[in-house]
This record gives sequence, structure tokens and C-alpha cells, in this order.
Amino acid sequence: MMRRSRIISQGIFLLLFIFLFLQTESKGADELGYPVRLFLDFDPLILVTTLLAAHAASIAFYLSLIMIVLTAVFGRVFCGWACPLGTLHNMIGVMKKTRERAALTNWYRFKYFILVFLLISSLFTLQLVGIMDPLSLLIRSFSISIYPLFNSAIRASFDTAYDLDISALRDITESVYSFFKNTLLSFEQPYYQQSIFIGLIFFAILALNLFQRRFWCRYLCPLGALLGVISRYSLLKRSVSEGCTSCGLCSRECQDGAISGEPDGDGKAWRPAECIACRNCDDICPAKVVSFGFRKDSEAVPIDLGRRRIITSALAGLVAVPLMRSTALSKKGYSEPTLIRPPGSLEERDFLERCVKCGECMRVCITNGLQPTLLEAGLEGIWTPMLVSRIGYCEYRCTLCGQVCPTGAIKRLPLEEKVKVKIGLAMIDKGRCLPYAQSQACIVCEEVCPTAKKAIWFEQTTVTDREGRKLLLKQPHVDLDLCIGCGICETKCPVKGEPAIYVISVGESRSRENQVLL
Repeated sequence: MMRRSRIISQGIFLLLFIFLFLQTESKGADELGYPVRLFLDFDPLILVTTLLAAHAASIAFYLSLIMIVLTAVFGRVFCGWACPLGTLHNMIGVMKKTRERAALTNWYRFKYFILVFLLISSLFTLQLVGIMDPLSLLIRSFSISIYPLFNSAIRASFDTAYDLDISALRDITESVYSFFKNTLLSFEQPYYQQSIFIGLIFFAILALNLFQRRFWCRYLCPLGALLGVISRYSLLKRSVSEGCTSCGLCSRECQDGAISGEPDGDGKAWRPAECIACRNCDDICPAKVVSFGFRKDSEAVPIDLGRRRIITSALAGLVAVPLMRSTALSKKGYSEPTLIRPPGSLEERDFLERCVKCGECMRVCITNGLQPTLLEAGLEGIWTPMLVSRIGYCEYRCTLCGQVCPTGAIKRLPLEEKVKVKIGLAMIDKGRCLPYAQSQACIVCEEVCPTAKKAIWFEQTTVTDREGRKLLLKQPHVDLDLCIGCGICETKCPVKGEPAIYVISVGESRSRENQVLL
């Protein structure tokens, strides 16, 4: 009975996650209804690390206190009953047909060492939790890899069916495709740099379930480790009465190795920090001697991590801070010119202390211009958002990225303020610009410039072509005061390859140092 209830609960939360994920997209208005950041708002690991790194957190993040209270009362119920990534692990684990191998002795400690590493590095302002946090990982993987893959596969399938030119088949597929387009598919096919890389990491994590079920949850998940520490003292306890025959069924059915730690355990020794309250042991027990209740337990096994290992993990988190910041990006006065952050982003150091790399801002970018970084912001800033104007520009009247950011790394700006924020500055390459280099008329950059008073203006100049003819051309210039660096001129520039006009981060409003003229 409890197993069925848990499966239903997992299904409901997974469907809720997918629904919110699909809603995290522009529907034509500059307002989002129910973004998937709601799951992140209940994530206590992100709350703790953001408080440690930035000494501040979004008000919505205090919803995670509810998760802490629930865990303190019922144990790791989120892991067993609600976590969408945990549900995916269970679904993949069902595909494992071979006999479940013995639990890897003491490997459960690794997730606690990872947790200590993340907490200590956050304490010294290095925010790395988004790389390993399961909810950030899931949203990032879905946004940048899984959903684009899904879109591409569906569109390709219907395009193939359409090209077959069978009238009966076409009528059916057109109506089905219309349904998909109105419900599941994005308005346009999204494309992301590193889509394959991030997707392979996600599929590799799922594939670990074929080695051992819920491998990630058992041995690697830092959120599970944090909830495990809290649930060590939870009010809901497991007990085994005197009628236990030590058959070992409960140990074999335990999803996270909480019972005895070995498949042949007697079922009495119990690690509350590893228990995800799946209640499989209760259902499977032939003698019906396993029960859960609000009582004091006598068989609970403590978390045995070892003082030296904890100190080593803490030192690793401490050493990681100067190690990851010993790059040119940390040098005062230096900035990466291609690193253009979304409008409303905090100053770079503050931005990195808050950004959890969830990818929601990239998901909602209506032009697909926001892309994940690799090393443009250093290893510390991997998978944080940057504007790649050759792919897409920053829409002048869009504030969606600030609406979905869960930690305030990107501030939510009113539209009248957002249109004045400078994220960079356009530069003209006269060696490639058609009016300069080829004596050909082109006014595209000025035409698409969205500012009220055009940031691109023309100088009428008489030039001589190869045949000696005199031509009157408009040669573009960029007004440093008016250009906001939105990148639409670079996106629309007709010069292929390297555009004749491009945007760099210099002049951004968030930095006093990264300016053309100091």
C-alpha cells in the first residue's frame, strides 16, 4: 500500500516539475506565470550555500525552511516521495534486470564529503553547489540538452512524415503536430553550446542506475546528504519487533542501503540518515514486524565519517577557492570581453557568489542568445549565462531572465529601468563593414537598433570605387552614451562568419572598472 502511494506521489511531483518546466517560457507577454524555480525555492542546500557565499538570499528561498521542518519530522521524505531526479533514477533502475549487487561498503560517505566541500568553499565565497545540486542539475540538463533534443526529434519526425506526401497520413500528423506545438514544443527550436556535453553528463548519471539502483542518491547527492544530517534526528522512527526472522528481504529492498548497509543484514540495524522513507521494508516484511512511528529507536546506526576524512574534505573546499581564482580573470582591471552577462546581473564577483547555474535564464531567453559558459568565466563560473550575440540578441522589451533567477544573481528590473541598463558596447570592424571596406551601401545595424534615439548614427561620405566612380555612402558610427550592448546589430549583421559589428562587455553598467573611459 505504501509503495503504491509513494509511486503515485513521485509521479505527481515529476509531472508537476515537467508542467512548471514547460510553463517557464515566454507565452508572448513579458510575464511568467509558474516558473520551475519553485522547486529551487524549496531547496535548503541552495539556501544554506547562498547565505554562506553571498550573506543574502531571495525571500522565496526561505520556503526551504518548510523542507527542513518536514525532514526534521518525517526524515528524507523529499528524496523518496517528491524529488523528480530521484523518480527518474527509480524509472531507470527498473531497467536493471540483473541481480542487485551488494552495496558498496561505506561509499555512502562520499556524498557527505561532497557536502562538506561545498559548504566550506561557499563559506569562502566560492559558489559551486549548482554543479552538484540535483534540482539545479536537472533543470540545467532539461533546459540545455534534453528539451532541445526532444524538440528536434519531434519536429524531425513530423517533417519526415510530411515529406512522405501521403494525404491520409499528413492529415493525421498535422493535427497531432498542432497539439504538440500548442502544448509541449517550444515556439522555435532552441540551440545551445555544450548541449551534447551537458546531456552526456546527465545520461551518464542516469546510467549509473544500471550499475546500482539510485547510485547518485546513495553515494553522490549533496542535497540528500544535507537532508540526511537533519533526518538523523527526525521524529519518525523505524522499529523492528522481536518476531524478526532475519530473512534479509528488507535489506535487499531498501532503496538507499539504509538497513544494515548490506543485502544480507538482519534488518534491525538502521541508518536514519540514509533512509528515504520509501517504506519498502514495511511492505515486504513477511512477518510484519517492521513499523514506523513517532517513538525513540534503539537500533539507529550513526553516520560514521571519520574525523580525518571530514578535515580533508574541508581543506579541499578551502584550497579550491584560491586554486580556481588563480587565473587572469581575477586580476584587477582585467575582464573577458566576450563575457556579456544578462541585464540586471550583479557585479561579477557578487554574480558568481549567487548564480547556481540552473539554466532557467537561458531557458526563457526568447532569442536563444543566452548560452552556458565553459571557461569564459573561469572554472568557477562554468555553465553560468552569457550573451552570444551571433546566436541571439537581448530583446529590448524583455525582463524574463530576472523573473526566473532564483538567487537574485540577476535582479528583476522594471522594463523602464531595464532598457537603460548597459550590458556591453558595440564595436565596428571597418575592415569588414560593407560601407567602409567594400564601398557598398548597408544600413542594417541602424535600422534594427532599438534605442529610442538610435545608438548608431551615419556619417555621409564620398568614396571612390575601383572603377573611379564617386559614391555617396552612409558609414556607421556607435554612440558610446546610447549603446546598451543588446547585440541585435551583431545578430542581424549581413556579413557572415565574423560580423562587421560586434558587442563586447566593456561599458557594462554593473562594473565601474570595465569602461571605455575611466
